[in-house]
Amino acid sequence: MTNDQIQAAGARVLHLPTVLGAVVPIYEVPGLSAPVRFSGPLLADIFLGKVTKWNDPAIAAENPGVSLPASEITVVHRSDGSGTSYIWADYLAKVSPEWSKRVGVATAVNWPVGVGGKGNEGVAGLVKQTPNSIGYVELIYALQNKIPYGAVKNAAGNYLQASIASVTAAAAATEGKMPPDFRVSITNASGKDVYPIASFTWLLLYESAKDKARSQAMVDFVRWALSEGQRYASELGYAPLPASVVKMELAALGRVK
Repeated sequence: MTNDQIQAAGARVLHLPTVLGAVVPIYEVPGLSAPVRFSGPLLADIFLGKVTKWNDPAIAAENPGVSLPASEITVVHRSDGSGTSYIWADYLAKVSPEWSKRVGVATAVNWPVGVGGKGNEGVAGLVKQTPNSIGYVELIYALQNKIPYGAVKNAAGNYLQASIASVTAAAAATEGKMPPDFRVSITNASGKDVYPIASFTWLLLYESAKDKARSQAMVDFVRWALSEGQRYASELGYAPLPASVVKMELAALGRVK
């Protein structure tokens, strides 16, 4: 939440990271087998409508030896506001000055081109049934729907597909730097093994809720999620939190009354 959103909430809100996830570029291009490679600026130009064909020289330059079709690219984006769109836009804004200026960062933006799908499942479904399309979803939706997803060039210049290991590496960017309110962006983090479109996902709790019993139940749940619950993250397509972050959060839970 922004400072203005927190002020509008009328009470102090605590942001608590739960796990780490990745947003991946998915595509449906007949005949391609190896993962397509994208730099951040290239993804921005595709979603800005500047790169419109799969065999555009900008795509070909990052995928030498790959036979790319001369087909028009259909861009698919979220039609609803979402954290997934926020992470995607946040990353593109960091790697593309034009994206930052023209589109910006928000849970819902004015998309320059493309068609919208509701939810990760809507985007995944549209991409899967639309030849020569590209979209973005959480990693788990790409895995569950068996949709190809690309390798993205990170800040160190390495192309990486999202994985539990590469998302965990992105979390290392917060080591010793996590702010007390836990509001932090880790997109385009430094490190040779870092997948660049990664993020924490948060639960938001009022520090002083009106319903004390329900608030205590949530505190108990979050305490479990931060301890024993972390072991379930990987099998669900998410990366567990760094121990240093968990320690900070458990202390912060004491502020919820």
